[in-house]
Amino acid sequence: MKAAVLYEVNQPLVIEDISLPKPGPREVLIRTAVAGLCHSDLHFMEGLYPHPLPAVLGHESAGVVEQVGSDVTYVKPGDHVVTCLSVFCGTCDNCTTGRTVLCTDTTVKMLPGVSNRMQWARPEKLHQFLNLSSFAEQMLVHENAIVKIRKEMPLDLAALIGCGVITGYGAVVNTAKVTAGETVAVIGCGGVGMAAINGAQIAGAGRIIAIDTNPAKLQLATKLGATDIINPADGDVVKQVRDLTNGGVHHSFEVLGRKETAEQAFAMLASGGTATIVGMIPFGQKIELHGFDFLRERKIQGSSMGSNHFRVDMPRLVDFYLRGRLHLEDWISAKLKLNEINEGFANMKAGKTLRSVIVFDS
Repeated sequence: MKAAVLYEVNQPLVIEDISLPKPGPREVLIRTAVAGLCHSDLHFMEGLYPHPLPAVLGHESAGVVEQVGSDVTYVKPGDHVVTCLSVFCGTCDNCTTGRTVLCTDTTVKMLPGVSNRMQWARPEKLHQFLNLSSFAEQMLVHENAIVKIRKEMPLDLAALIGCGVITGYGAVVNTAKVTAGETVAVIGCGGVGMAAINGAQIAGAGRIIAIDTNPAKLQLATKLGATDIINPADGDVVKQVRDLTNGGVHHSFEVLGRKETAEQAFAMLASGGTATIVGMIPFGQKIELHGFDFLRERKIQGSSMGSNHFRVDMPRLVDFYLRGRLHLEDWISAKLKLNEINEGFANMKAGKTLRSVIVFDS
C-alpha cells in the first residue's frame, strides 16, 4: 500500500510503499477511505511535540473493515467505522470510572517508539502514530480504536467526527458541561473551534462569541451558531468580550494552542467561570495567570479529545448530522489525493483552509 512517511521534522512527507500483516488477536484491518488533515499532525511535523521517526502520521479517519483477527466480535468485514486515537481497554481505573479517554492500560496502545509491524524495504523501524497512522491506504488497529457507524453517513464527513468534531463538541458538552442559557466564547475558528461553536449551539448556550482574525471563518461561525463575532484586529479581545457580556463569560474555550490566547481565555471569565484549554500549547511552554482571579472561583482546565466516550458520542454526532443539527458540509475546504498531502498542509499553515481531507479512492 501507499503511505505518507515523515522522516524529519520540518521536511515534506514522502509517499512510500509499505505493507501490513494480517490482523492478530483483537486487531482489525481497515481500508482507509478518508483521512483529515489536522493541525495536531502539523505540530508533530514541525517538531513542537516529540515523536519517534520515521512515522506514518494521520489520526482523523474513516474507512471500511477488510479483515478481523481472532477474538474480534465488535465488527465484521464490510462495516463502516470511524477511528479514534483514544483507544481504551475498558478495565483500568479510568475506564471503569467512565474516563475512557484517559485509559492507562498500555496493552491496547501502540506507544511511541514501538513499531506496529509495518514493513518496508528500508532498514529503519517505521513507527505508528497515535494508535492509528491514517495517512495510508490501510490501517491495522486495535478493535477498541474504532466505532461502527451507519452506512448512510458519508465517509468523508464521518472522518471529521473522529478528531476535530469530537474534540470541539466534546470540550463543550463533556468537559465543560455547558448548560442552556450560559455564555460561551471560542478563541479560534478552525475545524475544532467550529465544532465547539456548533456544540455550544446544540447544548443551548444563550450567547456564543466567536473570536478569530479571519473574516470568512467568522462569517461561517455565525452559520454554525455564533451569536457574536470578535476580530482581535479591532482591539483588546478581553475588553471586547467583557463589554459584550457585562463582565465576562461563563465558559471560554481556547482552541489555538498559544500562550497568549490561553491567558486571554482565563482573563475573559466572569466570576465562577471556567476556561477550557483545547489547543495544543507547544511542549514545555508555560502560561501565566493572575493569582487574584482564583479568589473569584475562576477555573482553568484541559480537555483531551473532548473527554469523549467515543462509542457513545460518535454515533450521536452522526445522528446530529443526519438530522441537520451538525453542519459538516461547510467544513471541508478541499478533497485531495495522497500525493497532494504536502500542499494540503501548506494551505493549512497559511490559514487558507478550514479542513482538507485525503480521499483514497480519488
